[in-house]
Amino acid sequence: MERDPAARSRLEVYFLYSGFKAVRSYRKANWFFRHNMKFIARFISQRARHKTGIEIHPGATIGKGLFIDHGMGVVIGETAEIGDNCTIYQNVTLGGTGKDHGKRHPTLGNNVLVGSGAKVLGPFRVGDNARIAAGAVVLSEVPDNATAVGVPARVVRVNGVKINNDCLDQIHFTDPVAQKICQLEHQVDVLTKAVNELSKNNK
Repeated sequence: MERDPAARSRLEVYFLYSGFKAVRSYRKANWFFRHNMKFIARFISQRARHKTGIEIHPGATIGKGLFIDHGMGVVIGETAEIGDNCTIYQNVTLGGTGKDHGKRHPTLGNNVLVGSGAKVLGPFRVGDNARIAAGAVVLSEVPDNATAVGVPARVVRVNGVKINNDCLDQIHFTDPVAQKICQLEHQVDVLTKAVNELSKNNK
């Protein structure tokens, strides 16, 4: 109710919000998981995934006050840890890279916000009050009170102060795809001229 301006009543949240339903199901599944009834735990979590589009592994550790807004496509891995009062938007993945064993998924501190489409991959920590921008791919630790943006993500603010402005300009940053297309167009022009000259010489 505090973090979603579209929420009109507690009744609406309880019965209609997929994020609320997914977290509620996770709490049940996590109880069974911790009591070594892992099949039942996974059954509950997969049933919730089918109903809500949100997949939370019952082995994950989640603090109080998690708010999953919209929720569709959210994936939270088995060894992920989430602190208190975090906010996660749609299509977020708290996953692994496939290279680690044991602790494979990230740890979020308290009051962390993860924007839509962001991927946080690996067994590192995202600090308290951190902000992950929409679409960011985070592959390394983010300090407390920081904002991370980009692919791969870089820290652009700490405690509200911009850092490395020249290096981290997200607007005027050179597009590598556009550069490659220009190179290819140039090569095509050179080759076309060469072919035309060969054709003239042969004639």
